[in-house]
Amino acid sequence: MISFSVMALVFGVVFLAELPDKTALAGLVLGTRYRASYVFAGVAAAFAVHVALAIAAGSVLTLLPNRLVQALTGVLFLAGAVMLLMKKDEGEEEVRKPEDQSFWKVSGAGFMLILVAEFGDLTQIMTANLAAKYDDPLSVGLGAVLALWSVAAIGIIGGKALLKRVPLRLITKIAAIAMLALAGFSLYEAVAP
Repeated sequence: MISFSVMALVFGVVFLAELPDKTALAGLVLGTRYRASYVFAGVAAAFAVHVALAIAAGSVLTLLPNRLVQALTGVLFLAGAVMLLMKKDEGEEEVRKPEDQSFWKVSGAGFMLILVAEFGDLTQIMTANLAAKYDDPLSVGLGAVLALWSVAAIGIIGGKALLKRVPLRLITKIAAIAMLALAGFSLYEAVAP
């Protein structure tokens, strides 16, 4: 059974954390050079792989004692918030252009770029933490993958327009505040009687 409240929470946290990340910029660069639907297909497949790996890791964490998982989750959320607050603005990354613009070449380039760039990324770790915290892999997985796909679509289609209207620092601070709140809640649950 899907919990829409868990899915919505995960979507919000992952979306805000991923929006200022290099993925949106990489999607923007690829989207300006190639057919957007081809780019999105590759990027979406890569994010699905990342979420599946994160959910598997989070499911393993549920085998540990609940208080330990809550403490570990709280510390990791806290570390994620600190990483977001200390993160410096990154410039657009150089992306090599495939020789042809066939579906497989373009989507393959998008898939490989995201697969490599996002492995072990903050949002993948957050997704594993959320999967452990809520013990609801389907809801967490759907929320995370929809958030990541949304960021990719925004990056591919309208990243420049969004960044002109909303400062990247504001998005980063909102994501960090959300993660601090989750850290506080998790740490409270770890020590509460």
